[in-house]
Amino acid sequence: MCGIVGLFFKNAEMEPELGHHFAPMLETMCSRGPDSAGFAIYDQECTEGWFKLSLYHPDLGYDWTRVAASLGAVGYETIANHALMEVRLPEQPMLRKLQQDWPEVTIMSAGRRIQIMKDMGTPQEVVSRFGVKGMRGSHAIGHTRMATESAVTTKGSHPFSTGMDVCLVHNGSLSNHNRLRKNLERDGIIFHTENDTEVAAGYLAWRLRQGRSLREALEASLDDLDGFYTFAVGTQDGFAVLRDPIACKPAVMAETDDYVAMASEYRSLAELPGVEKARLWEPEPGVVYSWSR
Repeated sequence: MCGIVGLFFKNAEMEPELGHHFAPMLETMCSRGPDSAGFAIYDQECTEGWFKLSLYHPDLGYDWTRVAASLGAVGYETIANHALMEVRLPEQPMLRKLQQDWPEVTIMSAGRRIQIMKDMGTPQEVVSRFGVKGMRGSHAIGHTRMATESAVTTKGSHPFSTGMDVCLVHNGSLSNHNRLRKNLERDGIIFHTENDTEVAAGYLAWRLRQGRSLREALEASLDDLDGFYTFAVGTQDGFAVLRDPIACKPAVMAETDDYVAMASEYRSLAELPGVEKARLWEPEPGVVYSWSR
């Protein structure tokens, strides 16, 4: 079943309020996904030449000091079982070093602005655990999971990120993800789970590396991805939504002069400021909706 939400501020003055508005959206989707929850926040861009890392280890007492030192990070912040740090190493050497030297650590995200955190528990527990209500940023996407075909794990939760500042949440199922995974791995895309959503994220990262825009990458996915789905996608400066051509998975959107928001159900949008005057609609099947600033 699962629930997905997304909030993108067109008005930069609202950035300090992102967590305040986004957290209730995620919590409201609990009935669609009580097993685990996760979110991606796009906050202030780090210094030129540096990259943000969001890392996970199941042990709350894990010693992140050695990891930070090996990557040359200047300090780090721990939030529950995650660590946030900034490093200078470029993408591929950084990811290879992490996988080789620290195989017990999961890379949640890497990029100039993105930070992904996810864990088992209800959305309310996850929101409280990571202090989502106090977070700021330009946009965020989130997911609440009801695991119907796999175990409940943190690694299997959404969002998934397989490229710098790219992440995706997904409600639905892909039928050709195993074959597509093998093709993408041959082109250097690295996967950490068997989840079909990670394959969709890897596909978008692959298309973006080819120089496609986010819109073009999603349009190409209509030909290359088989299944039924609603996607919400985040990039460094963009946000997009796509439903498959059959569109059997629910989605509703709201747009004002200040923001655009989406959710699996309207009740997750009901408390947003000015939503009573927003343009409301259900995304059309096979149509890409995208925003950037």
